[in-house]
Amino acid sequence: MAALLERRLRLVNLLAVLGRPVGRREASLSTDPGATVRVRFAPSPTGFLHLGGLRTALYNYIFAKKHRGSFILRLEDTDQVRLVPGAADNIEDMLEWAGIPPDESPRRGGPAGPYLQSQRLELYGQAVDMLLKTGAAYPCFCSPQRLELLRKEALRNHQTPRYDNRCRSLSQEQVARKLTETPKPAIRFRLDKEAPAFQDLVYGWNRHEVASVEGDPVILKSDGYPTYHLACVVDDHHMGISHVLRGSEWLTSTAKHLLLYQALGWQPPHFAHLPLLLNRDGSKLSKRQGDIFLQHFASAGFLPDALLDIITNCGSGFAENQMGRTLPELITQFDLTRITCHSALLDLEKLPEFNRLHLQRLVSSEAQRHQLVGKLRALVEEVFGSQLQDRAVLDLAYVERIILLRQGHICRLRDLVSPAYSYLWTRPAVSRAQLHTISEKTEEIARRVLRLLERPDASLTQDFLNGELKKLSEGLEGTKHRDVMKLVRVALSGQQQGPPVAEMMLSLGPKEVHERIRKVLSS
Repeated sequence: MAALLERRLRLVNLLAVLGRPVGRREASLSTDPGATVRVRFAPSPTGFLHLGGLRTALYNYIFAKKHRGSFILRLEDTDQVRLVPGAADNIEDMLEWAGIPPDESPRRGGPAGPYLQSQRLELYGQAVDMLLKTGAAYPCFCSPQRLELLRKEALRNHQTPRYDNRCRSLSQEQVARKLTETPKPAIRFRLDKEAPAFQDLVYGWNRHEVASVEGDPVILKSDGYPTYHLACVVDDHHMGISHVLRGSEWLTSTAKHLLLYQALGWQPPHFAHLPLLLNRDGSKLSKRQGDIFLQHFASAGFLPDALLDIITNCGSGFAENQMGRTLPELITQFDLTRITCHSALLDLEKLPEFNRLHLQRLVSSEAQRHQLVGKLRALVEEVFGSQLQDRAVLDLAYVERIILLRQGHICRLRDLVSPAYSYLWTRPAVSRAQLHTISEKTEEIARRVLRLLERPDASLTQDFLNGELKKLSEGLEGTKHRDVMKLVRVALSGQQQGPPVAEMMLSLGPKEVHERIRKVLSS
């Protein structure tokens, strides 16, 4: 910072041009068709990654991969007061969890680093020096108290608060004198009266006359840190960003950014502003909702592909919206020209169904299924632990059988360790008296089940069991088939609802079914 101030003091003799408007050319978005595509996701680590941020990152990622380019993670940590401990690591962790890791980042490094803005202050200082030399920027000595009074006065008059550009007209002598009193002034950018028109790749041609609405914006704060407007322009230039895909809330600020590009003599990137991701009722996603953070979904057992699928399914950019798309399919089908200006309405109540489809797809792949077996074994150990009477339930073949039989019926893998499925891992406490409340023929029904299991021709398939179970009530006077099924279900699981009895028997296996029926008879 000291070196920067010294350069500013040496520039005092050039500040006589501060009152002179600076000529600028119309912005052009033309780029070399053969240029490499480089995009960036640039969140502020003032909070953990949420669904809105994931969607912006995803569109950047699939655009980069569609065009064989690079996806860069840059953390805009210049607001030091609002930084949240752990947020920077969480953002990169969650991108990796979601399957869209950056090619360059604070963690991975890369040729355009560093990727933390707080480590790029020298670059911002150099850009500010260039702007001061040409008269495109000037030091501002207004106190926070004066700026607050301006804001309150504007609101009292029902006007949009804006800076009155007071320090723009200071003479060279006035600037020199004030620098001795306030050696660390803020630096403001002089807005032109005419903002350049630009063609947004989503919203079409735009022009925002920011000078008539806003005062000259601060681009470098008195603490030496840049504001967003300067930092994003400087970083996008030095990192060779070819396309900026960001939220539509930045659309009106693009005029200021183009003015900065012109003042610095740099070629701007293409801009594509993405419509907002909103709740189903049209309200904004809010960090205060709590359940929009990726960590919440990961901890709850949702699959990354399900989240990627649902946040693209509710929006635009694809030939058609269909459930169950994988990341490679999203990349193949993505077309930037298909993104519309309409906000995307996210219905999270549909997420379990999206997750069910993606879980079923994983089960159908032998390699992926083996990974699911390992995860389910770990969940069983975690949830039931010392309650396991028979650790044979952790056998790979048994766990895989459970997954195969329940695929399509569960939305998350962890559903299989919920109370509804506890009978798969621990033996329920069921008494003969409990079964007698269902049917007085408990002993006869139990013996028939045992004889069924002991038959030499018994083939434990679901079709065979369904057929034989229908015969269990034959000859049992006053006993309905549904009561027989209810009794067997309670004997095996301790529950009155659940999967079909034939599937329960197939899941547990003949040995375990035999053991549970005998246990009930002896109770």
